[in-house]
Amino acid sequence: MKEKIDALLHEMEHFEVSNTESLENFRLKYLSKKGLIPALFADFKSVAPEERKTIGILLNELKTKAQDFLKEKQESFENQIGAATSTLDTTLPSGHFRGGRHPISIVRKEINSIFERLGFVISEGPEIEDDFHNFSALNFPPEHPARDMQDTFFIHKNPDIALRTHTSSVQVRVMEQGKLPVRVIAPGRVFRNEAISARAHCIFHQIEGLYIDKDVSFADLKQTLYYFAQEFFGKETRIRFRPSYFPFTETSAEMDVSCNICGGKGCNICKYSGWVEILGCGMVDPNVLDSCGIDSTIYTGFAFGMGIERITMMKYQINDLRLFFENDLRFLQQFEAMQ
Repeated sequence: MKEKIDALLHEMEHFEVSNTESLENFRLKYLSKKGLIPALFADFKSVAPEERKTIGILLNELKTKAQDFLKEKQESFENQIGAATSTLDTTLPSGHFRGGRHPISIVRKEINSIFERLGFVISEGPEIEDDFHNFSALNFPPEHPARDMQDTFFIHKNPDIALRTHTSSVQVRVMEQGKLPVRVIAPGRVFRNEAISARAHCIFHQIEGLYIDKDVSFADLKQTLYYFAQEFFGKETRIRFRPSYFPFTETSAEMDVSCNICGGKGCNICKYSGWVEILGCGMVDPNVLDSCGIDSTIYTGFAFGMGIERITMMKYQINDLRLFFENDLRFLQQFEAMQ
């Protein structure tokens, strides 16, 4: 058997391969089901037991060499074909397009900068969260619909571990540290089990803010968000608050800004109302403070959260959210100068 292997190896090394046709002949002769190497493997059962280890190693080495030779030649011929058909002139200077920030990154950076001027610091947390930080500590009762599988991506069907559905979980982790007062913003990627469309996606980005101290009031919340709206959308921007409900805040509200497209006169972006909803906010529920080890009889606070995609769509008048995820250079090159 060893002599057959040596002879076959010598024959393979001198097999002339000059094109794809001769390479296919090599494959058929040595590696196909009826080839010479599989035939040797079939004869292996007749090898004496004391020689099987040595012969087995030689057979495997022979097969590996044949496969490596075949792969090397295939790649070589493919590269030759690609070079022959390519219209790229490698002697020309490189293209003028340079990399740049994604529009989501541009807007996120701008929002961070505005709140940093107000004394907020940036805090981040894990994207895979446990039930306590994602739901329970935020006053979500066990029967709350946001806990259903239709909204949340659970990990390996484990009801206690999931991809975070909001960056409020970061706020919980900050509050647990007990370092008061707290003034943080938490930007990051979040996940919800939603159908992808021009207005929704299963992956998106949020920035949430939290301020906890003694004697914090709803007036502080309004002034903070009023400052943000005018800094981001312009000095002529007006805001309004509408009553709402969130498990982790009480009182709760949604904030609208005057449409920056039509100036509040009405257009298809604002559905001819003159207003566009951009975020939810409210005073932190005392139950949330208590669950995180903060005395709600001494401290109060406010929280807010906004979707970066929605803000970006308003700022740049983008009508399809899916564009943010498709990596289309025609779309991304429009933001090349906005760094």
